[in-house]
Amino acid sequence: MEFKPVRAQDKERIESYLQQIETRSCDMAFASIYLWRSHYHMEYAECENTIIFRSNEENMSFSFPIGGGDVDAALRQLKEYCVEKGIPLVLHSVTKEIGDYLNEHYPGEFEIKYDRDIADYIYETEALIGLKGKKYHGKKNHVNKFMKTYDWSYEEVGPDNLEECLSMLRQWKRNNCEKEDPEMVAEICVAEAALIEKDFLGLKAGLIRADGRVVAFSVGEKIHPDTFCVHIEKAYADVPGAYAVINQQFLIHEAADCRYVNREDDVGEPGLRRAKLSYHPVFMVEKGVASAGNIC
Repeated sequence: MEFKPVRAQDKERIESYLQQIETRSCDMAFASIYLWRSHYHMEYAECENTIIFRSNEENMSFSFPIGGGDVDAALRQLKEYCVEKGIPLVLHSVTKEIGDYLNEHYPGEFEIKYDRDIADYIYETEALIGLKGKKYHGKKNHVNKFMKTYDWSYEEVGPDNLEECLSMLRQWKRNNCEKEDPEMVAEICVAEAALIEKDFLGLKAGLIRADGRVVAFSVGEKIHPDTFCVHIEKAYADVPGAYAVINQQFLIHEAADCRYVNREDDVGEPGLRRAKLSYHPVFMVEKGVASAGNIC
């Protein structure tokens, strides 16, 4: 089993496997894998007509075999690989569906632990666009106040406004990012790369302009026939309502044809968790790790 780095020229090959599965998990989008490849030291190997990703961040872990090939044969080869290397077999990004498969086909062989901090939040797109009812009353007020206060517009990010968007991101970094927070620094690098490489990655990006100034932007893509994923969202905290407006307007312009929107996880950060819960998710995509004993 030969692992090699995830590279731009491998996009078509990798996507040929990813397109064979249906999942609402943001982890299995090529853009997510590619943009975070350096941070998680991501590599991949092809095995039994499946693809397996390896993360070398801290302790080594692997994805469940992805694609239409022989999953069980691939798992056996992965087990042999781990035995040869003298490392435990640990699977990351294990969804409930994968966990159920492991429990059914390998009873007692895997210890599965789901992690609330990395669960994806899934919302009804129509609800986040319309903001109807008492539970969205506060959000609606923020949007209305913003629209009355500013001469505002929504724009698709393109060659004419990309540099303004990047400049806004750099200012956001100065306002919010602490150098000793590696996750935040990595997130800024990912956001910058997503904007610059959005066309290559097939991403949608939009911004909000208020009184001529870019105050918010968002980047995302369709990851499932009925689900749009918002990978990145940034807004100035000192512009009241900017987050609420980019949240709504990005979906109106880029995701209105999707039933659901995945707004990814909260990484266990209390403020972010409160913010995500305040939009009332309809369900979560549970994710965790599976540690293996022997595979028969």
